[in-house]
Amino acid sequence: MSLTRSVVLGCGSYLPEKVLTNDDLAKIVDTSDDWIVQRTGIKERHVAAEGEVTSDLAIAAARAALAHANVAAETIDLIVLATSTPDNTFPATAVTVQAGLGITTGVAFDLQAVCSGFVFAMTTADAYLRTGLAKRALVIGAETFSRILDWNDRGTCVLFGDGAGAVVLEAQEMPGDVKSDRGVLTCHLRSDGRHKEKLYVDGGPSSTQTTGHLRMEGREVFKHAVGMVTDVIHDAFAATGTTADDLDWFVPHQANRRIIDASAKKLGIAPEKCVVTVDRHGNTSAASIPLALDAAIRDGRVKAGDLIMLEAMGGGFTWGSVLVRW
Repeated sequence: MSLTRSVVLGCGSYLPEKVLTNDDLAKIVDTSDDWIVQRTGIKERHVAAEGEVTSDLAIAAARAALAHANVAAETIDLIVLATSTPDNTFPATAVTVQAGLGITTGVAFDLQAVCSGFVFAMTTADAYLRTGLAKRALVIGAETFSRILDWNDRGTCVLFGDGAGAVVLEAQEMPGDVKSDRGVLTCHLRSDGRHKEKLYVDGGPSSTQTTGHLRMEGREVFKHAVGMVTDVIHDAFAATGTTADDLDWFVPHQANRRIIDASAKKLGIAPEKCVVTVDRHGNTSAASIPLALDAAIRDGRVKAGDLIMLEAMGGGFTWGSVLVRW
């Protein structure tokens, strides 16, 4: 029996021009390149220019994805933008992206799941496409986390950066065989609000009427990041009858090299199957998975027919997985 699948037509990304190295940060806070690399694997991150906002990054990534997919912007009837750093409290930054791309039909909205945002956005777009509510979607992760960092807190300011990534999805009829179908094969999401205080921003319109700064209990986040994500990946394997051995690529949220390595080891995923770009852009929250995916596409690693596991965990806590065949 045939099934409607959300097939990836193209991928794109954008990083701001300004680069902030570990040595640059050592001039701001008490840290060093060795300290940061040893604990996180991060060597540099990109920072948005003055006046450059989240929608600017998102539009650039979306245009790159549309060009890679070789489709016109006006054929997009759904935009789901994952971000925790919107241009404004309202309206949704997605509508600014929609207007910037010259799209005047369809629907555009933001989705907030912090670092899990792209996985949540992919899942949401997949539901729209599979049920016929949309035919072609832009899924974007875009962040300007530099605007919510406390630059005096070395435990957080060294970790994050700005960037954006996007994919174009299209509803297509497939045979219904997980071993050969292209597109999104299964999605699994979780959240547990009991852990809010471990990773949050201490401000907001309703609470403090300020933007606030990011606060994190690093050790607690590391412990939960390695321990919690395995369930959504095992669920993906169970739903499709696949195993870690069947994966061609593992594209996790790029938060910390130690978390990536520990998670892959726990799941039995070979190190050579892990796509790692955290050293080049740090933790870009909802943008990190499409940034890593786009890097692997551009350097030729990802090929047609490859089975790819996307996985993320973020504040909330939220976490999820998407299994997709390229």
